[in-house]
Amino acid sequence: MRGMDAAVAIENLPLLRMVKATRVFRMGEVEVPALIDVDLTVERGDLVVVLGPSGSGKSTLLNLIGGMDQPTRGAVWHQGVNLAACDEEALTDYRGEKVGFIFQFYNLVPTLTAYENVQVATELVDDPLDPAEALELVGLCERAEHFPAQLSGGEQQRVAIARALAKRPALLLADEPTGALDLSTARSVLGILQGLNRQQHLTAIIITHNPAIAGIAQRKIRLVSGRVAEIRTNEHPIEAAEVTW
Repeated sequence: MRGMDAAVAIENLPLLRMVKATRVFRMGEVEVPALIDVDLTVERGDLVVVLGPSGSGKSTLLNLIGGMDQPTRGAVWHQGVNLAACDEEALTDYRGEKVGFIFQFYNLVPTLTAYENVQVATELVDDPLDPAEALELVGLCERAEHFPAQLSGGEQQRVAIARALAKRPALLLADEPTGALDLSTARSVLGILQGLNRQQHLTAIIITHNPAIAGIAQRKIRLVSGRVAEIRTNEHPIEAAEVTW
């Protein structure tokens, strides 16, 4: 299979599929399982929330999906490529080109303006968004020349979202994106993610310990002790402005 046929075949595959994905860490002579036999499928355009308490395996799951780690057993497929079989160079390319990351504490470079923080990400890919366009998507055009210290927490998180979007990622991974924000600001950030999912058909996975956030998602996945305890489809997601805790 080649050319157009191959492209069509890839498009028909799920964006992400985990098959019996297991991650075991060794501490001396002791093996500590962090994820156990995780089966998971994410389609293009999905908005998924992964819930679980501390130690449930959320961060390990994110690391496997994001190509920052590989499973001890099982497979993690992205558009027909098994990340578990990739070498470090291929994983670096995957992280740089296919995945946009958003973290709880923003990770902005303090000596760069908002525009420059976004611009750094555009240097990783061949066909990026213009930094100004990415900032416009999150409503921060007027703050482009401000440094992180001159921005509120919510504004810094929006810059982080713009930085992730600038790569035109196939997948957006958000790790506790509202963990450092008050409710009003968190609603604003979640509203941006929800809007991007609806309007840009951006596939996004939000990792959180906060069950209130699951209301905005199309699917909720709950982890308990490294295993998938529940996968629930949400037929009627709420608006981000309705989230409360």
